[in-house]
Amino acid sequence: MESGSFRTERDSLGDLAVPADALWGAQTQRAVENFPISTLRLPREFIRALGFIKWAAATTNMDLGLLDTQRGAAIQKAALEVAEGHHDAHFPVDVFQTGSGTSSNMNANEVIARLAGTYAGQSVHPNDHVNMGQSSNDVIPSAIHLSALLGIEQQLLPALAYLSAIIARRIGQVGTLVKTGRTHLMDAMPVTLGQEMSGWRGQIEHASARLMESRARLQLLAIGATAVGTGINAHPRFAGRVTRYLAVKCGLELRPSDNYFESLSSQDTAVEVSGQLRTLAVALMKIANDLRWMNSGPLAGLGEIALPALQPGSSIMPGKVNPVIPEAVAMVAAQVMGNDATIAVAGQSGNFQLNVMLPVIAYNLLQSIELLAAGARVLADSAIAGFTVNEARIGAALERNPILVTALNPVIGYEMGAKIAKQAYAQERPVREVAAEQTGLSADELASLLDPQALTRPSPADAPQRGG
Repeated sequence: MESGSFRTERDSLGDLAVPADALWGAQTQRAVENFPISTLRLPREFIRALGFIKWAAATTNMDLGLLDTQRGAAIQKAALEVAEGHHDAHFPVDVFQTGSGTSSNMNANEVIARLAGTYAGQSVHPNDHVNMGQSSNDVIPSAIHLSALLGIEQQLLPALAYLSAIIARRIGQVGTLVKTGRTHLMDAMPVTLGQEMSGWRGQIEHASARLMESRARLQLLAIGATAVGTGINAHPRFAGRVTRYLAVKCGLELRPSDNYFESLSSQDTAVEVSGQLRTLAVALMKIANDLRWMNSGPLAGLGEIALPALQPGSSIMPGKVNPVIPEAVAMVAAQVMGNDATIAVAGQSGNFQLNVMLPVIAYNLLQSIELLAAGARVLADSAIAGFTVNEARIGAALERNPILVTALNPVIGYEMGAKIAKQAYAQERPVREVAAEQTGLSADELASLLDPQALTRPSPADAPQRGG
């Protein structure tokens, strides 16, 4: 019954007024009214996964002769529209809701049922037809795995591959330049810029490998477990067929969980994946901070590189330009680390047969994937791809670096080396000059032993040794 801008819907608790133009029904409306907590909603990727699951369930139930073709085809159509994002405005439920995510599952069921009823020209029930063979308790964990897997495969891994390729390209362009290495933020032995950047690339490649290793657990879906893991009200062949349809539709490797009681009661896989995302966040923050230090100055800092000037850096200091991209990426990393802490707390909230913090796990996990994918691409395009190198500044610092005396240790010993380094520091002179005064080594020997380019390579087996 409709009255003005509202219509009356009924569920097991009774009648409820629902906005007349809303696709959702009574259970969703109750959730909207019960949880006015934040402005946060479950992400697009999660709604996409819900739509795919409902499509695959309807397809399977038709195959098994449990759902008539007219209703089934209408549910398929509506579910794919949900997956494709045509009805996102009709998913209003707050992230902070019932811990099983039942409100979001019923939101999907009600939206799809209302659309399907129009397409089929007959009633379609959100529970009896759209939710056939399912429970919120297996749908929501399945949607978490599926949406995270889609995000990693389609967004994050390609972004990391792109970032790695940009770093490799820059290594090819400026990698042979020798610079002062730093440990403890203090001058150390020289490295090439390519060696330094290869460390960044190694971090990104290992982060990708860790994520790919975690896919094996994400590929296991809880669907078919229904309420408590026993599979009550689901056809014995339901889970296998749903996962096969999803695998083909999404282009992923998927299979039913090998232990439904684990899949419902724990979110260990989400915790694992979040940990891998946190590790990636740590890597991105390390790279961002290296770039900030290298760019620092331009006069009073290191001034080794100049990042692209993207915007004025100060509202009061004219001409100031700041490292805005590394700063933004560092904030992304901080957010992901916070998300990981939330997921870890939520992951231990599995009480007996069900974890009861599923929506907040979904939200934080998917946000981390999205932020890291975007952050990696921005870091690649707007910082690493375009920085310029101040070769004169790097060369001058390298020439005056007393730590180069380390290369003389095998010939003159540590104590003499320390004496030369201290004198070079105190007198602000190149170490080669002081070493020429304090040792019996010739200019040619010192030039060879203290060649910065040679010092970036492993010592040859026949290198001169003290007393040799």
